[in-house]
Amino acid sequence: MRRFDLSPLLRSSVGFDHLNQMLDSALTGENDGRDAYPPYNIEKVSEDDYRITMAVAGFTIGELNVTLEDGTLLLIGKANPSSEERSFIHRGIAKRAFERRFELADTIEVGEAIIENGLLSVDLKRVIPDHKKPRHISINDVGSNGGHSGPKTIEAEKSETQAAA
Repeated sequence: MRRFDLSPLLRSSVGFDHLNQMLDSALTGENDGRDAYPPYNIEKVSEDDYRITMAVAGFTIGELNVTLEDGTLLLIGKANPSSEERSFIHRGIAKRAFERRFELADTIEVGEAIIENGLLSVDLKRVIPDHKKPRHISINDVGSNGGHSGPKTIEAEKSETQAAA
């Protein structure tokens, strides 16, 4: 597979070192097909609100775990061993263990997680702190000569001082 050189892009940016690693892993397919289970949606609900919805049919609340650690949202499902013996003719509901990771931007906050009708939904909200919001910087006019009162003539002061004496 062809590799992309992002160095020209990264030369004019600071703090995006992890972006190169994320793109490399996405382009090289390092996940080996693990993205197929369980199926999920990422939905933009409004300008600053998002929702991740994952199909977790057959899982109970006790078998699911939602964790936020170091900017990574981690969704884990581990089925508890069933105490009852069941004989399936066809088993189409997988209910196998999974671990799904979502890298979140610094401005994304995780809201509530709910499970309804076999779907696990996690609400996300983009919150931009005041220090990151655009702000107007005023431009001060210090005059045409750069704010200085002009060159100071030392000899003229000397001669005026001498004349006064």
